[in-house]
Amino acid sequence: MTNELAPTDPAQLSKSFEPQELEKRWYAEWERQGYFTGGQHVHPTGHRSSQPFVIQFPPPNVTGTLHMGHAFNQTIMDGLVRYHRMRGDDTVFIPGTDHAGIATQIVVERQLDAQNISRHDLGREAFVEKVWEWKQKSGNAITEQFRRLGSSCDWKREYFTMDDNLSRGVVETFVRLHEQGLIYRGKRLVNWDPVLGTAVSDLEVVSVEEDGFMWEIRYPLTTPVGDIEYLVVATTRPETMLGDVAVMVHPEDTRYAHLIGATVTLPLVGRQIPVIADDYVDREFGTGVVKVTPAHDFNDYAVGQRHGLDMISVLTLDAKIADTAPTAYQGMDRFEARKKIVQDLTEQNLLQLARPHKLMVPRGDRTNTVIEPMLTDQWFVAMSKPAPGGTLNPGKSITDVALEVVSDGRIKFYPENWTTTYNQWLENIQDWCISRQLWWGHQIPAWYAEDGRIFVARTEAEASQKAIAAGVSGPLTRDADVLDTWFSSALVPFTDLGWPEQTPDLARYLPSSVLVTGFDIIFFWVARMVMMSMHMTGKVPFQTVYVHGLVCDMEGKKMSKSKGNTIDPVDLIDGIGLDELLEKRSTGLMNPKQAASIRKKTAKDYPTGFPAYGTDALRFTMAAYATLGRNINFDLKRCEGYRNFCNKLWNATRFVLMNTEGHNLVAQADAAQAPGELSFVDRWIISQLQRLETEIERGFTDYRFDNIANALYRFVWDEYCDWYVELAKVQIQHGTPEQQLGTRRTLIRVLETVLRLAHPIIPYITEELWQKVSVVAGKRDPHDNTSICVQPYPSANDAMLDDQAEAQVALLKAQVEAVRALRGEMNLSPAQRVPLIAQGERDMLQANGQYLAALAKLETVDIVDQLPDVGAPVQVVGTTQLMLHVEIDIDAERLRLGKEIDRLQNEITKARGKLSNASFVERAPAAVVEQEKLRMAQFGETLQKVQEQLTKLA
Repeated sequence: MTNELAPTDPAQLSKSFEPQELEKRWYAEWERQGYFTGGQHVHPTGHRSSQPFVIQFPPPNVTGTLHMGHAFNQTIMDGLVRYHRMRGDDTVFIPGTDHAGIATQIVVERQLDAQNISRHDLGREAFVEKVWEWKQKSGNAITEQFRRLGSSCDWKREYFTMDDNLSRGVVETFVRLHEQGLIYRGKRLVNWDPVLGTAVSDLEVVSVEEDGFMWEIRYPLTTPVGDIEYLVVATTRPETMLGDVAVMVHPEDTRYAHLIGATVTLPLVGRQIPVIADDYVDREFGTGVVKVTPAHDFNDYAVGQRHGLDMISVLTLDAKIADTAPTAYQGMDRFEARKKIVQDLTEQNLLQLARPHKLMVPRGDRTNTVIEPMLTDQWFVAMSKPAPGGTLNPGKSITDVALEVVSDGRIKFYPENWTTTYNQWLENIQDWCISRQLWWGHQIPAWYAEDGRIFVARTEAEASQKAIAAGVSGPLTRDADVLDTWFSSALVPFTDLGWPEQTPDLARYLPSSVLVTGFDIIFFWVARMVMMSMHMTGKVPFQTVYVHGLVCDMEGKKMSKSKGNTIDPVDLIDGIGLDELLEKRSTGLMNPKQAASIRKKTAKDYPTGFPAYGTDALRFTMAAYATLGRNINFDLKRCEGYRNFCNKLWNATRFVLMNTEGHNLVAQADAAQAPGELSFVDRWIISQLQRLETEIERGFTDYRFDNIANALYRFVWDEYCDWYVELAKVQIQHGTPEQQLGTRRTLIRVLETVLRLAHPIIPYITEELWQKVSVVAGKRDPHDNTSICVQPYPSANDAMLDDQAEAQVALLKAQVEAVRALRGEMNLSPAQRVPLIAQGERDMLQANGQYLAALAKLETVDIVDQLPDVGAPVQVVGTTQLMLHVEIDIDAERLRLGKEIDRLQNEITKARGKLSNASFVERAPAAVVEQEKLRMAQFGETLQKVQEQLTKLA
C-alpha cells in the first residue's frame, strides 16, 4: 500500500513482513515473561476469572516429528487458549508426549540392528537404558517444533507418560482395578504381530485390499447322507483349516438342515468335527457352509464361545505351523504351509475350485506383516462387568458410566453426530487387551510364584508380603509384559495433575475444558479416558470434545510417507528447496521404483520446493480449513493467500502509523469525550467492528474457526484496507482539523482492536504490530513491556452500532463501484480523470462527492437536477443516476442497456416466482419474505430508469 500523505516511515517497523526473526524473538520473550504459566497471571483489568480454562495435549508419540495434523490440532487448541487467556480466565495449556511403546522400541531396535546388535544381546535393563538415552537426545524434538507453531503451553507442566509421577498413577490404577476384579489374566484371541512378537491394538492394524484366492474345499461326511458325500467349504486361508473344530450352516438353510449334528472328516488331519448351525452364516455367500476355527478368527472365536467348541491353535507366535498340526506341516512358515496344503488337497481330489479373489488383509502398520488372530495369555480390562461396592460407581460397568456421562450432557461432542459413533462403539465393546510383549513401557506390576500363582502389587516388596501371607515361599518373577500405550494415555487427564495424590491442581483443573482430537481415536483414546477418569476420580476428564477431520493432500488422499505426499509444517514455515524436499520424501523408502515415482511427482507438483510462509500464514490457513467434522484437502495456494493477508495487514499498519504518530492522540485518549469529529465513514467502520466482534465471539463459542478466520479476513482486507483506509485518506486530506483528528483516532483504535481480535489465530505478527500501534492508540505506555497475549479480548458494544452510517457507506460503495463499472465499459485508463454528472438527492451526493472523486478517479462531481440528453452510458444506484461526461459509442451503450434490462427482468421474475409460491411465503421467516418484496420493488424501480435511458438514446 502506498502512502501519499506522510513523509516518513513509522519508527522501528520494517518495510516488509519477515516472519522468521520475529517468531524466534517473540516466543522467547513470551516464555521469559511467564505469560503461559497457568494459575499465576492476573488480567490487566485486575480481574482473574474463578473459572479455569484447561486444555491438555493429545500426547504425540515421542518418536515423531510434526505432521499437518499436529499443525491443525495445535492451531485450534492454541487459538482457544489464547482467546481465553485474553478473556481473563485462569488458563492452563498442558503439553506432553507419549512414550509410544511399539513405535519407540522399533526405532531403537533398528539403530541396534545397524550395529548388528539385538536387544536380546543387551538384555532388558541395558536395552531400556538405551531407549532412555535416545529419548533424551532426540525424542523431545517434537516439543520444540510445537514452539515453532506458537503453542502457548505451560511448559513447566510438561509431562512424559513414563515420568515417575505418571508411572505411579499407572501402577495404582492397575492394582486397584485388579483388586476390584476389573483387570484379569486370561487366554483370549488378540491381534498378533509375528515380527514384533506382541499383541497389537486395532489402531495398529491396517486393512489393505489385496489380490488373493478363494479355495473351495471338500469336507467328506464321515457317513454319507443319501447322495451327499461331502460339504464344500470356501476359505481364503487354507492353512488355518488344520485347526478347524466344526463346519457351520444357517439353521434355516433347507439345503443342509438334515445334516446338522452329523460329522465330517477334516481333510489332511483326519479328525472328525461336527456340523453345527448358527445364524451368523450368510446363506447367500459362497456355498452357505463355513469352517469354524476359533483359535484363528475373531468371528469364529465368538461362535466357539457360544457352542462350547475346543480351540486348537496351529500357529506358533512366530507364525510357523505348530506341533498340534500333522507332522508334515510342523515348523513350516504359514505361507509355505498354505502352498503345500493346497497341493496336498489337489492330489487327494479334495480341492473343488481355486479362483482369484479380492480380500482385505490385516497388516501391522509398523512391520507390514500380516497380522494373525492368536490365542495367547494376556491381561484384560473387563469392560461390561459391574464395579463392586466401595468404588465410585458401584453396580455399573465402566462402559455404562461412559455412556451415561455423554447421554446426560456432562460431556458434549462437537459436531454432535460423533456422539452416535461413540455410543455405537461402547454398546458393542469387548474386553480390552492391555498387555504387550515388549520391553519399553510400563511393566505390568504382577509377580509369579513358582507354582503359578499371581500377586499384583505396587512394588516387589508388597508382592512378597502378599505371597508370604498366602503361604508362598521362594522367589517371585515379575511379569515381563508391558502395558498397552493406550492404557497409560487414558489416565493422562488426571495423572498429569498429580493423581493419586489429591493435589491442588487436580482439584482445580479436572475436568479440563476441551479435548481437541481427530475422529480416528474416539474409540481408542477418548472413550477410555472417560472410563478411567470416571472410575478413578469420579469426574469426567473433559467437558467438551471437539472432533476434527484428517488433513489430506490436495487430491483428498491421506498423507503418508509411502505415498510421498506428506508435508512437514516446519518446511512451510521456513521454506525448503526442491532438492532437499526430494531427498526428504524419498529417503527410507525400501522400493527404489516407488522412490523414483515419488521424486518425479514431487518435482512436478512443487518445481521450486516450498516458499517460506511463516507460522502465522500456516495457522490462518488451518483455522480457515476448520469446518466442523470435515476432512481437509490441503492446498498450498491457501497458504500463499494468507501470507498475502499478513503482508496486507503489515502494510496497512505502516500506513496507519505514518498518519497517526506525532498527532497527540495519546494525550487525548482518556478525555471525557472522544476527541475529534467522527464522519459517517468513521462511524461506519466502528459499527462494522462491533459486528466483527460479535461474529468472532460466536465463532469461538461454536468452535467455528473457519468462521473466525473468514470474518477477520473479510473485515481486514475488504472493509478496513480496501475501503476505510482509502476513505480515511480523503478525510485526512480534505477534512477540518477536528475531522482529521477523529479519523486518525479511528484508524489507530480500530486497528489496535483488530490486532487483539486476530491474536489467537496469528500471534506473531499481531504481537509485533501491537507493540507499535498500542502506544500510538493510547493503550500502552511506551515504558510498559507487556504483551498483547495478556490484553483484554475485545467485545462488542451495541451502542456503537450505527445502521444509518452503514446504509450511507453501502450506498457510497455502490456508487463508487457503479462509476468504476462505467470507466471499465468505456475503457478509461486509471490515470484519466473525467467529470461525473450525478442526479439524485443533493445532500447525499454532496456528502459523498469527495469520496467518489478520490476513489473513482474523477475530475469533478457535478450534481444536476436532470442528466443531459447526450446518449452517454448511465449507471443507476437506487434513486441516483450517474454519468461520465465523455464521448460515447451510442450503439455500444444501447447494447449495454439492453443486457442490463434483461438482467433486471430476470431478477424480477425470480423474485416474483418466490413470492407467488405459497410454501415459501408461509414457511420462510417474515424478514426474508419482506426482503424479497423489497428486492423486487428495487429491481422494478431500477428497470424503469434503465428503460428511460434506452428510450432517450433511441
